[in-house]
Amino acid sequence: MPSAGLPQGTVPRLERPGPLRERVYEALLELITTRALPPGRHLVESELAGHLGVSRQPVREALQRLDTEGWVDLRPAQGAFVHEPTEEEADQLLSVRTLLEAEAARLAAANAGSAGITALEELCDEGERAVAADDVDLAVATNAAFHTKVMELAGNVVLAELAGQVDRRVRWYYTPVARQRGEQSWTEHRELIAAISARDERRATEVMRAHTEHTRRTYHGRES
Repeated sequence: MPSAGLPQGTVPRLERPGPLRERVYEALLELITTRALPPGRHLVESELAGHLGVSRQPVREALQRLDTEGWVDLRPAQGAFVHEPTEEEADQLLSVRTLLEAEAARLAAANAGSAGITALEELCDEGERAVAADDVDLAVATNAAFHTKVMELAGNVVLAELAGQVDRRVRWYYTPVARQRGEQSWTEHRELIAAISARDERRATEVMRAHTEHTRRTYHGRES
């Protein structure tokens, strides 16, 4: 498998001072989440340290933490590799996401004010522009921001904390199907905004459940 070489300019060098161990961890996790480091990629400590402009020690510590969290596989005598998720892993997480976000949509319909609805519309505008420009990274980031905003409008702190625990993995699974979902995903977002704006809790729940299920099915039907 290829090692962790990255295109020039992909990774900014980390600035000092600061909690370097944590910043290296966050940088590597972001690279994995966005698939700049794709599943199966061999992660070479020295190469990663060079890209990030740090010593090998914080990279080693970050890889150990990522292994504990299931993002990286540390293999004896072979080294570190980005975890390759199974279909079952993806299905379980995306199914949980459907439950959390359907409830968030219902609560958003009950609680959202005009400012929140405007914020959703602006994110939808940005997402549609990203799709039109074929900017997958921006589309994925904006999609995540849209769903985070719905969760915020729900006004349930515990629900938001639970969603936050799966947010990064949702982005990880969404990235390879973002182009395939394309305009349809944002059409569904528009339908959700309409339901929230109408304070129709049942409709908002139905739209969000269908929306997240479309993403789950698309992931399973993606091209290898």
